Amino acid sequence: MQHIKRWITALILIPVLLWILIKGSTLLLAVLVSAAAIFAMREYLRIIFQNNENTLSNTIKIISYTVSMALIIAACLGSWEILFLILAMNLMALSIFVLSRFATNHAVFDIIAKQVLGVVYIPVSLSLLVFIKELEGGTFWIIWLLIVIFANDTGAFYSGTFLGKTKLSPNISPNKTVEGSMGGVAAAMIAGFVFCLIFFHDLHLAFLTIPGSFLLAIAGQIGDLFESAMKRASSIKDSGRILPGHGGMLDRIDGLLLAVPVLYVYLVFVL
Repeated sequence: MQHIKRWITALILIPVLLWILIKGSTLLLAVLVSAAAIFAMREYLRIIFQNNENTLSNTIKIISYTVSMALIIAACLGSWEILFLILAMNLMALSIFVLSRFATNHAVFDIIAKQVLGVVYIPVSLSLLVFIKELEGGTFWIIWLLIVIFANDTGAFYSGTFLGKTKLSPNISPNKTVEGSMGGVAAAMIAGFVFCLIFFHDLHLAFLTIPGSFLLAIAGQIGDLFESAMKRASSIKDSGRILPGHGGMLDRIDGLLLAVPVLYVYLVFVL
């Protein structure tokens, strides 16, 4: 039943997402990305602070959500300068938070370290989607990225289910196998090559994307394991329940969060 829910949710969301990417403006994409960033940040804070309200104050939540939205807005404006300014302002706000709490809580630096990690991990990574959208052919590169990551996840799942024997990382995710990982990478590379030909009708470019698909698949799997490690450390099964069959927002985009920076660097410096 969980598997069926996963496919139904995907079949509903994929057409909406494609419409936003193809027909929508950069601003509309930024709104979608902002919503995803806020939901993911909320789940991240819940996981990393283990629902401990004594540790996680409303001040940290407000700063985190505000910074998440501001970073996406900066990307929508196409300004790296504003993006870095927002990161600096985040540190300034956290410094004031430290000064106000240090007398009663000497562990306050651990709190802000976790918040900074979350900001870099989630909204900074997602803001790059908006920058990619503005590149030449950016819309189709985002769609290509989603196809590669989807192929990676699907290939890993089915390869691991039917062929998996060797555990990949039993201390973090007991169900993941080396065979599943290899199947995911292979599926991602094939899908990336085929759909690049479909999108761009360029055989040379399609061959150039093969190493990129490989790197994206590896990044996606690392991102998946990273989030699994966070959840295991906090004894949490799913980051949330916003997406039926998929869990939380963070469960759905964990692979994308590390893959998006890889794609941006590949597009800017390689292709």
